[in-house]
Amino acid sequence: MNFLQYVREEIDVIRERDPAIKTNAEVFLYPSFKAILWYRLAHRLYEKKHYFLARWISQRTARKTGIEIHPGAKIGKGLFIDHGAGVIIGETTQIGDNCTLYQGVTLGGNGKEQGKRHPTIGNNVMISAGAKVLGSFSIGDNCKIGAGSVVLKPVPPNSTVVGVPGRIVKRDQVRLPQADLDHVHIPDPVLNDIEQLKKETRELKNQLQKLTNGQQNGRNGENDEDL
Repeated sequence: MNFLQYVREEIDVIRERDPAIKTNAEVFLYPSFKAILWYRLAHRLYEKKHYFLARWISQRTARKTGIEIHPGAKIGKGLFIDHGAGVIIGETTQIGDNCTLYQGVTLGGNGKEQGKRHPTIGNNVMISAGAKVLGSFSIGDNCKIGAGSVVLKPVPPNSTVVGVPGRIVKRDQVRLPQADLDHVHIPDPVLNDIEQLKKETRELKNQLQKLTNGQQNGRNGENDEDL
């Protein structure tokens, strides 16, 4: 792919997924565009074993954009990093095509592994703001990771994960459309559990009240017989 073709594709990706972009020229100011552009160059140098120069480019880009992508990471086409501040992508990370990351996302290791120690992200995956994916496991295609989640184990395709640690709260065999970038209205298992507990508490209170009323009525009946 030549440079102009790459630029055209990046413009299409960013404009498709960020309604704040009004003109093509704005894309050149976008941190995601700059970070991924320089990553591609650094990755080429890294593959040619020019490790110092590759890392110099990646660190300079991190200072300029707030997005740190290790040049050893393998990233497919169509990656979109919205805002991007605080995004970290580790050395052995693999990211598929058409993925979306929001600010504060970490694709890192757990500090105990050697070799492949960062996650493998499938195609069409959305990872919401502040989420952490830590370890050398896979996130399947078409998954959504909720904001602030901490994912520590593999996630099958077509799943929605929320919480700390991350739990699968939704899974089906229907492919998530790429246009579905809603990372707010995601199931909340903790809230659901609280609502269920509140419902059960109300039912127990009603049953207790009925038993109490029955005992009082029984006592009143005994008193009437004594009279």
